[in-house]
Amino acid sequence: MPDQEMLDICKVGIAEWQKAFNSQNAKGCSEQYLENTVMEARPFGTFTGRKAIEEFWQGIMDQGFKDVDYTDVHWEPEKDNDGYILTAKWTMNKAYGVVHREHWIIDTDGKARLKSDDFEVQGER
Repeated sequence: MPDQEMLDICKVGIAEWQKAFNSQNAKGCSEQYLENTVMEARPFGTFTGRKAIEEFWQGIMDQGFKDVDYTDVHWEPEKDNDGYILTAKWTMNKAYGVVHREHWIIDTDGKARLKSDDFEVQGER
């Protein structure tokens, strides 16, 4: 698959995740992850697999967190040509932080999904 096509599909993946989060749809968020993804959510901990990730996002939404937006978004090809790495800053209604490393790949169904996710909450708003 050409690099630009892969990148475009990965950009659709993050847009779908953001749309799901901003619609308060934890299941929709979790569907953007591979079945066995490891998500490092600093300072909350590590969550493995879609079920645990969905439960994490539902808990965040239940606390009133919403309206996520990304800035300073940077995409870099993964070193082994295995998708793309996203880094960014993010804000939402009650917090802000950074995405240290989201590894997006193209899944067997042709959609982009997170192979790994590492983000950090840096403060409250």
